[in-house]
Amino acid sequence: MSTSVEVEVEGKRLKLSNLDKVLYPKVGFTKGQVIDFYRRIAPVLLPHLRGRPLTLKRYPDGVEGQHFYEKQCPSHRPPWVKTALIRTNSKEIDFCLADNLPTLVWTSNLADLELHTSLSLAKEIKRPTMMVFDLDPGAPAALPECAEVGLQLRELLDRLELEGFPKTSGSKGLQIYVPINRKTTYDETKPFANAIARYLEKRRPDQVVSSMKKVLRKGKVFVDWSQNDEHKTTVCVYSLRALERPTVSMPVTWEEVESVANDGKSDRIVFDSDAALERIEREGDLFKPVLELKQSLPSLKDGAAL
Repeated sequence: MSTSVEVEVEGKRLKLSNLDKVLYPKVGFTKGQVIDFYRRIAPVLLPHLRGRPLTLKRYPDGVEGQHFYEKQCPSHRPPWVKTALIRTNSKEIDFCLADNLPTLVWTSNLADLELHTSLSLAKEIKRPTMMVFDLDPGAPAALPECAEVGLQLRELLDRLELEGFPKTSGSKGLQIYVPINRKTTYDETKPFANAIARYLEKRRPDQVVSSMKKVLRKGKVFVDWSQNDEHKTTVCVYSLRALERPTVSMPVTWEEVESVANDGKSDRIVFDSDAALERIEREGDLFKPVLELKQSLPSLKDGAAL
């Protein structure tokens, strides 16, 4: 029997439906629990969503059913849901802006399990506030190999006087974010990220690949630099992932990354919804500097800085 309830969230009325519907069958995690997770994690999540175009990744029949991406904010949205009209390639799209708790609860009720955001704010869509390196392992490589490459990337960033902040993808990889928060463009960040990836590949060709070709990735870590693009999105920090368990994309410390690289035990940086909430209660938002730290990219002309 389906359940629904009307609630008030920060003064906004919402009807939540099918709260008992199981969205993660292997562990019995329901839509009601998804909504509750996002409600509880909102204090640290919302600053990372605020002002950024949001692409919904909806699983109306759960993680084992069909899913779809939704860039256009649904027309049946409540009138108080903010949107941003943005030109994407040849058309304009009205993206949702999850700027507050009522909107986050509303998107969760749509079975939007994963939150995918732009590296830019909607008001300056051509200016990224950060750069990202997505470390994606090709089997049999896994999270420990990503940790090893992440440490190599940190060493290189240190030489360039840049600070990076690691988080798990919530799936099988690791992502390194480099905050900028100064005026820059994707014409600067994307070639920069590409040069870094190619340098890492040149230094460790047995372990790293920078090419998009999947056939080259077996047993290696793909340093995906291509996410640094106006038209692409990356899973937001603190987002759930649509896997067997409700794992979360979580910030980790470099000390934790070193431990995983050294002993190969990746469980310590794999967080399900409960573990994520417990960690945040203890440590707060480890990703806060990504929103605040101002850094400038050095020139990589002719690879001189490398």
